[in-house]
Amino acid sequence: MIKITADSTCDLSKEILYEMDITLTPLVVMIGEKAYHDGVDIVPADIFRYVECDNIPCKTAAINAYEYERFFEAISPKHEAVIHICIGSSFSSCYQNALLAAQEFENVYVVDSQNLSSGSGHLVYEAAKMARADVSVNDILCHLKEIIPKVDSSFIVDQLDYLYRGGRCSGLEMYSARILQIKPCIEVSNGRMIVGKKYSGSFKRCLEQYVKDKLCDKHDIDYRRVFITHPMCSANIVEDVKVMIQKYAHFDEMIETNAGCTISCHCGPNTLGILFLRKESKCGS
Repeated sequence: MIKITADSTCDLSKEILYEMDITLTPLVVMIGEKAYHDGVDIVPADIFRYVECDNIPCKTAAINAYEYERFFEAISPKHEAVIHICIGSSFSSCYQNALLAAQEFENVYVVDSQNLSSGSGHLVYEAAKMARADVSVNDILCHLKEIIPKVDSSFIVDQLDYLYRGGRCSGLEMYSARILQIKPCIEVSNGRMIVGKKYSGSFKRCLEQYVKDKLCDKHDIDYRRVFITHPMCSANIVEDVKVMIQKYAHFDEMIETNAGCTISCHCGPNTLGILFLRKESKCGS
């Protein structure tokens, strides 16, 4: 049997991980000088408390090669093969470290998702479904290579405070966005994070326009599945987004997942994205 593993940044729900027998390797979260492990001994609510109540900076760190080697050493003898899917190599050194560790094992294969959050989660989910159907290692790897450029990942960020703390925007940009109620769309393009359209108004109003822009009158969407991913948005906001999605598209599965510590550290609690697959590569569409 082929085992699918992934970095904790894939942001799949505990239910999916259990049902599909997916095992995660947790990224490190640094709170001041102390190290925690994403989803193990720290969750997004902890990060928001440290930042907003205690004014303690939080940042994430990659899994090192030694940790990957220990992980593969424990899991690879139990399976025909292990396919490990990493957060995109432009966001972290996890992929390079996992690749280095995998050289010690004949049956471990490492995949650069070129994505983050449940954008990577789409690949993990696809791979797990194929593994359960007894598809060969080579066929799974070929399928992942084919769909990597078809993943459409984006998020609307309510406030730029966390991006500012992480050095990803200037103080002027943060204060200007706050005054003008600007909510940027953060997108993954060619394996890198870019700023897309900038929306203006309340978070709910911006989400309405964002969902419409992404889904309305689009003819290249793969309607099998969409992830609605957020760290700690209110239930009302999430339900509103589900209604908006159904207005413009009819996905077979609409899956809500909670973003882990990586997205939370950089984007803050009021961040929400809809992540899905396209029928064709984004680069070629």
